[in-house]
Amino acid sequence: MNAYVYILQCADGRYYVGSTRGSLEMRVAEHNNGSYGGYTKSRRPVSLVYWEVFDRITDAIAAERQLKGWSRTKKEALIRGDITALRKASRNRTGHPHPSSGSG
Repeated sequence: MNAYVYILQCADGRYYVGSTRGSLEMRVAEHNNGSYGGYTKSRRPVSLVYWEVFDRITDAIAAERQLKGWSRTKKEALIRGDITALRKASRNRTGHPHPSSGSG
């Protein structure tokens, strides 16, 4: 059974990052139905703007934690698939690569 990390864009333009095991379509539908309380319930409808597939839920959860720490700019670069902008957004204020961004 596949696991996913996903990013939803809420009706107010904000992003929600989550992870799930099983059907991603069903999970997005649950967000839109308000089945779960919390962040997305008052920000519906939501739309799926990014997802990544993993073999193990533990890997999807680790990716979710990482993405939740990212800036809006960095998330939007990922959503667009813009690797150059993603690398640029990974740099800290001094212009050096952020330690968690690899070689830059």
